[in-house]
Amino acid sequence: MIGRLNHVAIAVSDLDAGIALYRDTLGANVGAPQDEPDHGVTVVFIELPNTKIELLYPLGENSPIAGFLEKNPSGGIHHICYEVDDIIAVRDHLVASGARVLGGGEPKIGAHKKPVLFLHPKDFNGTLIELEQV
Repeated sequence: MIGRLNHVAIAVSDLDAGIALYRDTLGANVGAPQDEPDHGVTVVFIELPNTKIELLYPLGENSPIAGFLEKNPSGGIHHICYEVDDIIAVRDHLVASGARVLGGGEPKIGAHKKPVLFLHPKDFNGTLIELEQV
């Protein structure tokens, strides 16, 4: 049902420092920051040969990342994202299996301009899961 790992998202309290760490220290290919107002975040994608790292920074006072950073001031892994072929079919299967889909269960358009859903971390070993239709 799930496909390849699309990205690992890391919340950062200082976006410029996060960018510099991956670009200058680790020598990675770092994209430009992009605001995602529907999700309350600014994202930066770091391209790796086999996947991506997504840096998340709060956008606005009601950002879910602001709450995460209050609990984790140093930042940290926020979620992992898996690719799926049919997000509605996967959602329906997961709900029928007892998994909780966040945000009312309807896909939103994510940073890659594709439909995404988030799954409750309590149902997945304490890990927030994002599904992205490819």
